[in-house]
Amino acid sequence: MNDTRNLIDEYKGMTNEQVFDALNKKRNELEVAIENVEHDFNIGTIVRSANSFNVRRVHIIGRKKYNRRGAMCTDKYIEIIHWERCEDFVRDQQKRGREIVAIENNTPRARGLVNKKFIQKTTLVFGSEGGGITPELLEAAEDVRFIESFGSTRSVNVGVAAGIAMYEWARQCVLGG
Repeated sequence: MNDTRNLIDEYKGMTNEQVFDALNKKRNELEVAIENVEHDFNIGTIVRSANSFNVRRVHIIGRKKYNRRGAMCTDKYIEIIHWERCEDFVRDQQKRGREIVAIENNTPRARGLVNKKFIQKTTLVFGSEGGGITPELLEAAEDVRFIESFGSTRSVNVGVAAGIAMYEWARQCVLGG
């Protein structure tokens, strides 16, 4: 059988459930939250990156429906939880002792990502490109960071920002950098 799914060789020939279970045995502590991101492709991109970094779970806060095509079927291999209300998500995070780190450049509270010292039990939060993260969720975040930019644009696309922030967490907490 020729397995054409976009999987590393270790998982070729396994069912989706077997891949999910195998990944579960070695999940990282990182979690990712997406709040009211409007463009489906951005959600799919974030889910795909979350799978690549083998994050524990992805939280979608607010609008639930999205086009899974951008995730390239990686949503089958990761736990995705939907929260209708921000306060329920925050309560869950606090109860489980997680540090909420918002990635947001449109607030005076934000500091550069370059100096962030991550802990294992981190949840990175990303918001819509237009409105950003809601004030309610920003207030609940223990830390707010922005990704340094060197060109004329204020920020990178939210899907790109998520990949950069996940990599920085992994560099510190998985790779020991």
